[in-house]
Amino acid sequence: MQLLAGLDASFLHLETPQMPMHVGALHLLELPAGYDGDYAQDLRDHLRARLPQLPALRRQLLPMPLGLSNPGWVETEPDLDMHVVEIALPAHSGLAELEAQVGELHTQLLDRARPLWKFHVFTGLEPGHDGEVRVGLYTQLHHAAVDGQAAVALAQVLLDTSPEPRAPGALAARGRKRHAPGKLGLLRTAVGQQFSQSLKLVRQLPGAAGVLGQMAAGAVGSALAGTTLTTLRRSLTDATGQAAALLRGRADLAQLGSAPRTRFNVSLSDTRAFATVSLPLAELNRTRRRHGASLNDAVLFIVGGALRRFLTKHGPLPRKPLIAAVPVSMRAAGDTTANTQATMSLMSLGTHLARPADRLAHVLASSHATKAQLGPLKQLMPTDFPALGIPWLMQAGAQLYGRARVAEKLPVVANLVLSNVPGPQVPLYLAGARMLSNYPASIAVHGLALNVTVQTYDQSLDMGLMACGHACPETAELAAYVETAFLEFQALPAAEDKPARKTTARKPAAKAPAKPARRQPGVTPATPRARASTPRKKAAAG
Repeated sequence: MQLLAGLDASFLHLETPQMPMHVGALHLLELPAGYDGDYAQDLRDHLRARLPQLPALRRQLLPMPLGLSNPGWVETEPDLDMHVVEIALPAHSGLAELEAQVGELHTQLLDRARPLWKFHVFTGLEPGHDGEVRVGLYTQLHHAAVDGQAAVALAQVLLDTSPEPRAPGALAARGRKRHAPGKLGLLRTAVGQQFSQSLKLVRQLPGAAGVLGQMAAGAVGSALAGTTLTTLRRSLTDATGQAAALLRGRADLAQLGSAPRTRFNVSLSDTRAFATVSLPLAELNRTRRRHGASLNDAVLFIVGGALRRFLTKHGPLPRKPLIAAVPVSMRAAGDTTANTQATMSLMSLGTHLARPADRLAHVLASSHATKAQLGPLKQLMPTDFPALGIPWLMQAGAQLYGRARVAEKLPVVANLVLSNVPGPQVPLYLAGARMLSNYPASIAVHGLALNVTVQTYDQSLDMGLMACGHACPETAELAAYVETAFLEFQALPAAEDKPARKTTARKPAAKAPAKPARRQPGVTPATPRARASTPRKKAAAG
């Protein structure tokens, strides 16, 4: 038995019917020409062959007596007939029907008496251009078992690079199956874990103090060595003033921790609205490189532009910039452990700025400042901690938080969750079917009723928008604004493309004393006119 780490277990303790804690994705799959089989059964057979290499799908929870501490994982054999289910849609259904199904299924909690995953196969879709059979697949995986990057590692085992599934190869050894310990053994394990976790945290304190000391020393600067107390006080005052000036000079870059209140900062209902959009990856990369932006920066800018349009129409658009909570992976390179290793950073989206060029400059500066601050702090963020009695407190707190609508009463720290998960940039196959799309479906939480997650796949950047159905039922319209904001990004001239400032030649001096010549103001290039929002084209499921 393996006890859950504190961060993994928190996704179990915080889960309520209004706040399910599973992640997943919506896939559109195309089967080979002439296919005439049962894809749900083919998928079960495929999973059965790969299960030895998929420990995350072969384990279920073993709760502690009285819920005293975090539960543990024990190995089991999943019933694939229960974990892979088929849903027949009306004939010639498309992407809109698939999105509606995901919105309904995402609110259904996974059965904790079984391994915490489930695959839904949708039939009845419009055929492909040449009559190929197409099916939909919605996957559910509990966040206690995997985070975004662990899910990618799991997909590397499940997926193939050709229609012909590869041989399983050297299967991972399952080891000798152990019997679950009795109640006394569970309690002994829980107490032992608390001791080891407490000792680990104590051992990390000197390192944490060192990191904080280095950050403080870097903020003051080595030039302060040997100075007088008066000089030191003046330098500290100047450093504080410069930091404040930087934030003000970047259009109030990060009054982080004081985000504006929006329609997304509410307690959740038990409904979800889901929408998808795909952007061409090659063109997106060409555009972002022209502006010296990373892919994350481009996503922040595009989503910020979409939200600005959306709130301008549906209101109100806050005067302060919206703040995105952005998950940051803490995984070491090559770590494929099936657990959660992530923390959150805060990024300003510049939604208060009307000019796209100003908004992009704001996003780039905000991203740079946040990355500089986050680097050293990542060493101080534990993913495991003592949990004796924590399940009681977290479960009661989560239920009270929703019932009392605490989200509407606390100060707003962020307005939405925005996540970018790296994915494969080649076409992949699942049980012989080509995967045409990979739209993430993630978690909305109380106070953050909108989650936007993107993932690169093949030649596209696939985006899934998950929202509380009461707070934001218009997710399809928001997805259309994402496409409009991408076109705006493409049309935005890079800094080196802007025309040079024009000046007028100085006139010859007249006999009478001439007034000083006034320099003509620089000519600012016209801001691209915002394109009218048009209904989003659905990716044809046929």
